[in-house]
Amino acid sequence: MSAPVLKVALALAALAALTAVPAVLTAQHGDGPAALVTHAPKEAGQYDFMIGQWTLVVKPKAQGLGQKIHGTPKLAGTWKAWRALDGWGIQDELRIVDASGNPMAMTEFVRVYDAAEKHWKLAAIEAFHGIVTTSTAEWNGTEMVTSGTGTNSDGKPYQSRVRIYGITPTAFKYSQDRSFDGGKTWDEGYLAIEATRSAATAAR
Repeated sequence: MSAPVLKVALALAALAALTAVPAVLTAQHGDGPAALVTHAPKEAGQYDFMIGQWTLVVKPKAQGLGQKIHGTPKLAGTWKAWRALDGWGIQDELRIVDASGNPMAMTEFVRVYDAAEKHWKLAAIEAFHGIVTTSTAEWNGTEMVTSGTGTNSDGKPYQSRVRIYGITPTAFKYSQDRSFDGGKTWDEGYLAIEATRSAATAAR
């Protein structure tokens, strides 16, 4: 098993443990075990708009005086997603490259709908830097809004909030803000992505 796949498996195990604990406690202290729900609810299709393959224009926010004067690096990428977990979620892969096609980041996501808490649980593994993050997300009718925590490549912890919006059958937009002071202030537009559909389905 490769390291990225192992990390995904470990992250899934952690999510499974978090989800299973309340059910186990209910079975131990209630009148009997509750019936296990094995059929995914309709809400588990809220990420279906991502299924397929996408071509990306990636726009990081200018950091430092040099980038503010000369502009940020030109980045591109691909994003592909497919249904997973027997309909309870999706798995997706984000790759970012520089203008010469050199790899900059490769992140695997697992997104599973928690019917009890009525939101999504996400695990993301950035393979090149060995960074694992977790977050939660909710669909508000037109956008997917995510909040979570992570550690950047310099080892500095941060909070994040993400919007996936402007969703159509052929495109969507992604915007990430970060806070390095516990949510007191936010670096808005830390990363922006414009996605255009390139295929209706994607191979794993």
